[in-house]
Amino acid sequence: MDEKKIALRKFVLENYLFTEDEGALKDDDSFLDNGILDSMGVLELISFLEEELSTSVEGDEVTPDNLDSINKVLAFIETRSH
Repeated sequence: MDEKKIALRKFVLENYLFTEDEGALKDDDSFLDNGILDSMGVLELISFLEEELSTSVEGDEVTPDNLDSINKVLAFIETRSH
């Protein structure tokens, strides 16, 4: 597992699911559909991405396609690094 994925999973597990149990979150679990993140949580996620993973997020990029699961966030980060 790469460092960004580990950091992202840890952030979501600890801050929104209040657990360290890796099994509590699948990489494809929808943050919104599963009630993991609300609108404030999305803003906190963006702040985490910008501060901890050095990934800027523009206003028009704040979409479920980019930010609604571990895998979607990682794919979004990948597009930003090229």
